[in-house]
Amino acid sequence: MFEGVLPALITPFTKESKVDKEGLQQNIGFLIENGVSGIVPCGTTGEAATLSIEEHEKVIEIAVECSTVPVVAGTGSNNTAEAIELTRFAHDAGADAALLITPYYNKPNDRGMIDHFKTVADAVDIPIILYNVPSRTGINLKPELVSELAKINNISGIKEASGNLDQITKILELTQGEDFVVFSGDDGLTLPIMALGGVGVISVVANVAPKLVVSMVEAFSRGDMATARELHISLAPLIRAVFLETNPIPIKKAVELIGLPAGDLRLPLAPISDDNERKLRSALNDLHLIN
Repeated sequence: MFEGVLPALITPFTKESKVDKEGLQQNIGFLIENGVSGIVPCGTTGEAATLSIEEHEKVIEIAVECSTVPVVAGTGSNNTAEAIELTRFAHDAGADAALLITPYYNKPNDRGMIDHFKTVADAVDIPIILYNVPSRTGINLKPELVSELAKINNISGIKEASGNLDQITKILELTQGEDFVVFSGDDGLTLPIMALGGVGVISVVANVAPKLVVSMVEAFSRGDMATARELHISLAPLIRAVFLETNPIPIKKAVELIGLPAGDLRLPLAPISDDNERKLRSALNDLHLIN
């Protein structure tokens, strides 16, 4: 379960701004057909911050019901009690693991960070993947804290999106011997992180280019570095394009452009600029992804 390409799903909405169940099922089917190893609903890319508790649970339920690959459900919160509630729900719904972001806005000290994740882990019987993305949360989960958390039985890995290869190296160094894995949380760093010992990527760009991302990861895994590098370089312009603006603004437009259900963004996110949409279209066209 804990390896390969796991797309961080967008959440498609209807014209009435409701969760688009059929659209979500169609998107998941497209990803599975293109060889992904798992799916991750209700993360940053899924606009979890603007989903109600009921919607959050609905998206997890839909993902579990229609997926034939493991589901790693985003259940993090800056409220520990809410994170426990969502993680218990994910477990009961049949998710295979939970992805927990570091508490945002509160900015806990080291003890608070450890206690937050330990309290959730002790309250649930489901594998937990930590999610470190300092650019979104305002706080960095330091390697020493990751090492301590990795000793907890059901904390099984981390999605590392700090963009800091030195930090990721230290995490790998300090967690040697633990049953603990590291996923890239930055599409542009997937190949370097795997070269260090990472097991794959929780990917944004795989929403629109799953076959290419899977091919790159599989090429690396079988030792075909020439092919892996070629694919990494060919994907680079698209990866840059889907981060021209705050995620998931560009990737949601990209999903729409390739003909899959997306729907509008929820405020306070606003649509991509015309100039950046042109750049995004160009990157998709160059990879022959627009129908």
